[in-house]
Amino acid sequence: MTADSTADSTAAPAPSHLARVERLALCDAFDRVGPDAPTLCEGWATRDLAAHLVVRERRPDLAVGILLPPLAGRLERAQRDLSQQPWAELVEVVRAGPPAWSPTRLGRVDDLVNTIEMVVHHEDVLRGDGTPGPRRELPADLDRAVWKAVRQSARLMFRRADVGVVLTAPGRGTVTARARAGEPTVVLTGAPLELLLTAYGRGQAADVTREGDPAAIERLAATRLGMA
Repeated sequence: MTADSTADSTAAPAPSHLARVERLALCDAFDRVGPDAPTLCEGWATRDLAAHLVVRERRPDLAVGILLPPLAGRLERAQRDLSQQPWAELVEVVRAGPPAWSPTRLGRVDDLVNTIEMVVHHEDVLRGDGTPGPRRELPADLDRAVWKAVRQSARLMFRRADVGVVLTAPGRGTVTARARAGEPTVVLTGAPLELLLTAYGRGQAADVTREGDPAAIERLAATRLGMA
């Protein structure tokens, strides 16, 4: 992986507190679309996504089910119950941010843990209806944070690919996400946000150019990407 240039809490956030800014923008999107709007998370409406965020932050005993399949049933039941709460109340819990006991209540920790989570889920809402309309332009500091996340997580996110994968963000740089000796390579080109969404398994909704052997592109498209 190659590296290029790199780049408190609940009230009016400082511009550098990226996770908080993006959280508020996500909640504004929740307010606009309502509880039953589609998202890019398969099988989830916005109410399910909001419930996921609450459980993730406030019920660590259940949130481990995200990564541990034997505990997924408890997690799903809790999220389903929570999703039935009054929508305005559920959104306000998300908007309030991490609970007082959480280390992510601290701005820097929140940025580290939650910025990309909020960016991806914000796009899950904005692009959930499948409309190919204009995409938002990220502020420069958030764009830098997204590109940094792409560079740092590329190998993890594309680890299941059985072809080579190179990510290119014009004007920002190139990352080799997956090197496969003797295998064809697919080059994915797009803005950092679009590459991030692709890495998180949202490639069908990302504005990314795919170049390479057609069969390799199809193989990559069929690959389950992301952290889990």
